[in-house]
Amino acid sequence: MTSLSAPTLSAADVAAARSERLGTAGAAWHERIAANPAAATIHPSASGVAEGGVATRVRAGGHEFIVDEPAGLGGENTGANPVEYALGALIGCHVVVYRLYAEALGIVINSITAEADGDLDVRKLFGIDETLRPGFSDIRINVTITGPESAERYAELKAAVDAHCPVLDLFQNPTPVATTLITA
Repeated sequence: MTSLSAPTLSAADVAAARSERLGTAGAAWHERIAANPAAATIHPSASGVAEGGVATRVRAGGHEFIVDEPAGLGGENTGANPVEYALGALIGCHVVVYRLYAEALGIVINSITAEADGDLDVRKLFGIDETLRPGFSDIRINVTITGPESAERYAELKAAVDAHCPVLDLFQNPTPVATTLITA
């Protein structure tokens, strides 16, 4: 009897495939931007519709996910809450940019994990203290890398990621946001 399951790839095969994908994507972007600098600007978007108590069904990049709140904040806990998604975006972007710059710098990573947690005082959210900010007052990111490189090489990689991670930039620098209310 033949197995219908796909063969399991070795860690080396997975790393080689990732390296090829990153190299191909990077080369394509460099060529595209060299031919037309305006092609460097992309326009990600998302849309959402309210569902249930306080949940939102979000569509972004051909994907769909639920943003909700736990019961203590009026939700039904059908998905992560908005600030948890923000932390997820932050660590997800870190992992991508670590892999991208590891490839560019010739730094070997055997494994990478990332964790983020933050401090958020809800008194501003609930209108209790208007002197506070409604967002995070502090965020901590822990990235764990295993591999054969020296601590100095991984520090070089961290510096490259800190300088180039788009979502980290969102958290560290003000971004102009225009909000329009449309009523029907």
